[in-house]
Amino acid sequence: MYRQLVVRLAALVATVTLPLVGVAAPTAVGAENPYERGPAPTTSSVLGNGSYSVGSTSVSSLLVTGFDGGTIYYPSTTSDGTFGGVVLAPGFTATSSAYAGLARRVASHGFVVFAIDTTTTLDQPDSRGRQILAALDYLTQRSSARSRVDASRLAVSGHSMGGGGTLAAANSRSSLKAAVALQPWHTTKSWPGVRVPTMIIGAQTDTIAPNSSHSIPFYNSLTGATERAYGELRSEGHLAANTNPDWQGRLMVTWLKRYVDADLRYSPFLCPAPSSTSLSDYRSSCPD
Repeated sequence: MYRQLVVRLAALVATVTLPLVGVAAPTAVGAENPYERGPAPTTSSVLGNGSYSVGSTSVSSLLVTGFDGGTIYYPSTTSDGTFGGVVLAPGFTATSSAYAGLARRVASHGFVVFAIDTTTTLDQPDSRGRQILAALDYLTQRSSARSRVDASRLAVSGHSMGGGGTLAAANSRSSLKAAVALQPWHTTKSWPGVRVPTMIIGAQTDTIAPNSSHSIPFYNSLTGATERAYGELRSEGHLAANTNPDWQGRLMVTWLKRYVDADLRYSPFLCPAPSSTSLSDYRSSCPD
């Protein structure tokens, strides 16, 4: 009788402990991407603003060196950890305020975006590239938003001459996670030294930085980039970055999500080539 009781007790213990082991095992092997921010994307969500409410803070030119201040836009929540950081540089004669809509859009998807002013509105692209990097260093080391930024996940962007500066910045700092050049302008047409995943966004009717002599040669020359893509906005002109069309936002956000956040949920929006009447051209290094 005693022996039978021991056997029954051992069997009972086994039935209790084995399921507990089975529950614990998936936790050990099922680690999720710690950089994912926000809900899973949809075809409509990537065309509009994201799920985060956005705050902002102005940065005086008196507080910085190497550029001329600007405005930082950031997700208001502090409960989701840190976010990737992006510096957005203006075009020739423009100021940061012209890009507030685009900066807010990107921030609402889970990024800290620093729209900067350059030391003069006439600065050339290479100067703007150096200023972009100075602004990144300020954002991560001294700004009031630095605790919100993951300094290991940074990207650069800019419009027109700021887009040319974006290429120059990416060429200088290979540790960047991504670059997005908006209707870029630069006298240098070849960028084989860029190692950073780079998106070029052109505009079909751009006469200031025509795609045939700017965006397309830039894209074609990015042979050293780990990934590259070129999206051309149908019926848009050189000021698309200022008017903030939805497809420009979609291309920029999905690129940043994929390469700054390493968020594979956004891969289907970049590869294979998106099919839309809003794009007049799309090229990429993805295998389709």
